[in-house]
Amino acid sequence: MSAPAITVEDLGKRYQLGEREQYMALRDLLASAPSRLLGRMKRSEDEPGDVRGHTWALRDINFEVEPGEVLGIIGSNGAGKSTLLKILSQITHPTEGRAVMRGRVGSLLEVGSGFHPELTGAENIRLNGAILGMSRSEVQARFDDIVAFSGLERFLDTPVKRYSTGMYMRLAFAVAAHLEPEILIIDEVLAVGDVEFQEKCIGRMSELSAGHGRTVLFVSHNLEAVKQLCPRSIWLEGGRVRDDGPTDDIVHRYLQQNVAMTNAGAWTDVRNANRMGTGEVQFEGVCFCGSDNAEGAPRSGGRLTVDLVVNAHRPVRISSLAVKVSIPRGPLLIEADPLINSDLPLELDVGQHRMQVEIESLDLTPGSYTIGVSMGRGGSGRAWSVFDAVDDVVRLEVDGGFHSQTRRGDRPVVPSRSTLNHLSVPVRRAQ
Repeated sequence: MSAPAITVEDLGKRYQLGEREQYMALRDLLASAPSRLLGRMKRSEDEPGDVRGHTWALRDINFEVEPGEVLGIIGSNGAGKSTLLKILSQITHPTEGRAVMRGRVGSLLEVGSGFHPELTGAENIRLNGAILGMSRSEVQARFDDIVAFSGLERFLDTPVKRYSTGMYMRLAFAVAAHLEPEILIIDEVLAVGDVEFQEKCIGRMSELSAGHGRTVLFVSHNLEAVKQLCPRSIWLEGGRVRDDGPTDDIVHRYLQQNVAMTNAGAWTDVRNANRMGTGEVQFEGVCFCGSDNAEGAPRSGGRLTVDLVVNAHRPVRISSLAVKVSIPRGPLLIEADPLINSDLPLELDVGQHRMQVEIESLDLTPGSYTIGVSMGRGGSGRAWSVFDAVDDVVRLEVDGGFHSQTRRGDRPVVPSRSTLNHLSVPVRRAQ
């Protein structure tokens, strides 16, 4: 039985708040000696073992990855995902525990990491090959495939400092994927590229794992991409492993915690949700139901009715009121805005209003989605202004039913036919 490609045992990483991790030359150590001495004197006044001013980015991390396995790593911002990948890539060292990597490691943690800005694209391909320990002949044998995959033939002799962020990412991924390290570590950088290239990258990672036996670690907030690529995933939360198992199960549990799970017909309070906008008028509650107005999940191809309660803090005129259906933590699929093509904006007096947006056909395959809402004013030469926007406000489960022509993840966004009902008289403030 072969040894695991990656073994992580009791791994922990602790940072001191207010300090950067040190990568210092001798002159830096000499220059910082007085401040380090003062710091040591200050710490000596603390109680023994006092660790105030420190934070654990990772703690008690244990897992193994078999050769040829594709492992997804998910979690919210600050969960410790990037710190874990930096330790596995040997960019930083753990405070405790160990991580054993059996094989040559190729990392793509930041756009253009490992590139020299003054060198051309072609020169950076050869440089990265040398960093990975490959001979000149090995790099040259794969050179044409790298260039073709990146699609940057015209810019090979241009210094990469003149590349756009997307061009950086294209070349960086092409190099990492074609110089064929035994272990490939990919962070969120795929979010930089266009949709076509993202799908190309996912296909290449699948090919590397299935056809070449390469081990892949993939971190992304695009949960659909994780589900598509990774049979198994690890959920990090607060620097610890919250769960480890089949990706579909892990993603389901992650979404249940991070996106409000609301049955049809039940109101979701969004007054304290994360939002953006001027705040002149804000969403306060969201409720949805399917074509039969029952408490069951809406059906694919059927009607979706979304009830909204908004509160206007002053008289406003709204020319956009959008209900957006997305893949969880992923791309937007449907946007229904009954006001966007209307010549008559919605006039709101001060107070609460209840509105209802009806999407005529929910052209989505069965599965999990999220609903977001936004409203604003613009058009006809007027600068656009967003009053309020709340993403992923509530989770939407779509059941099977009518024939649907829209697959999960299809592009572009479907502008759905919709209607608006302004149901209630505003609740006016007392004079």
